[in-house]
Amino acid sequence: MPSLSGKVATPDGVAENNKEFQLELFPECRKPAKKAYFITFEGGEGTGKSTQIKLLSEYLHSMQINNIQTKEPGGTEIGQELRRLLVTGDKDKFDAVAEALLYYADRRIHLTTKVWPALNEGNWVLSDRFADSTVAYQYYGYGKRVSRELLDDLYKIAVGDFKPDLTIVLDLDPKIGLERSLKKSLSMAVKETRHESRALEFHNNLRKGYLEMAKLEPERFVVLNADKNIEQLHIDIVQTIKERFKL
Repeated sequence: MPSLSGKVATPDGVAENNKEFQLELFPECRKPAKKAYFITFEGGEGTGKSTQIKLLSEYLHSMQINNIQTKEPGGTEIGQELRRLLVTGDKDKFDAVAEALLYYADRRIHLTTKVWPALNEGNWVLSDRFADSTVAYQYYGYGKRVSRELLDDLYKIAVGDFKPDLTIVLDLDPKIGLERSLKKSLSMAVKETRHESRALEFHNNLRKGYLEMAKLEPERFVVLNADKNIEQLHIDIVQTIKERFKL
């Protein structure tokens, strides 16, 4: 496919990525008066991301650091509708490319209506998943059925040069994670188990993908062993935050 490098989405289509469009379409270019950070949590199913985000949020508030918790997909009202499509129902109801497009639709809405406004107001943002999940699931998980070139182009169009300040990967044996996730789903009114229903090979591929991405960007990623109790893992995360942001 032709490269979309240097171009961004506009209301009228795709246009050259000049400074004027950058300011309009990528509001993270407007730096807030007070530095705020975008921290993402990644990992396979059942690694405890949501629990650890809640604990980290409480810790940051205790340090007088304003922050919000969010997630992908589903961090916005429209995103909740997209989440229902993406994480419930038949695992084969659409292919990997369709999934990637839906995830990026959710991501663009999430950034423009929630993440970037919060950062520009000086609030830290803690997100349960971001673009690394799309690479892990649609590229590595599906055995590279979606090209990395396509995913990189979608990132440029929807996200621009913006990246998380820190990505914490909670690493866990997929067998353990799936057992945790499926047990949790028993108490859920809506069963968000579309990905859990995939073969173990898919989830092993996810884990390998996350670890490979972390090796490629060690300045952004930190991999933590998630096979610990909740309190011990929280201590590890707090220590990581303290070291990274000099708290």
